[in-house]
Amino acid sequence: MLAAATSFVAATAFGAETDPKPVPKGGVRAQAVIEYNRGVVLMLDRKYAEAQARFEAALGHDETLAEAHNNLGFSLRRQGAPRFARALEHYNRALELQPRLAQAYMYRGVLFLQMGDTEMAMADYHRLLALDDKLAMRLHAAINSTEGDDVYDGLAPQLD
Repeated sequence: MLAAATSFVAATAFGAETDPKPVPKGGVRAQAVIEYNRGVVLMLDRKYAEAQARFEAALGHDETLAEAHNNLGFSLRRQGAPRFARALEHYNRALELQPRLAQAYMYRGVLFLQMGDTEMAMADYHRLLALDDKLAMRLHAAINSTEGDDVYDGLAPQLD
């Protein structure tokens, strides 16, 4: 069931946080954005371990890049259960930095489902309703899915 929910949501949910960012001129932020953009390309290619390294490098330059935390969480989650705790930390940090980052609520909601915590997934669904009703509906479909684990693959728009 969990895999089906993942595939369904991933295939339908990409947003602006997965788009490459314009690189500022010089400075630490520029290096962070360069690494972030490299991570996005790798994530789109489903090279999650390599993407993880790029997002970690981006955060090494600028820890306040919420989208890098979100995509690092996604890359960690896609590598399996042993990385779920770290993924949750990065989703939480992304939302601490940018409380209206809808994709982080959706991805974290899927993580909660994969961890067996439907109550927390529903809480993220309710937060999403106020931010992005389309993403909310996708998370809701994952929560109510009976199709199996494949549905979570669709939760990352960058995979479309």
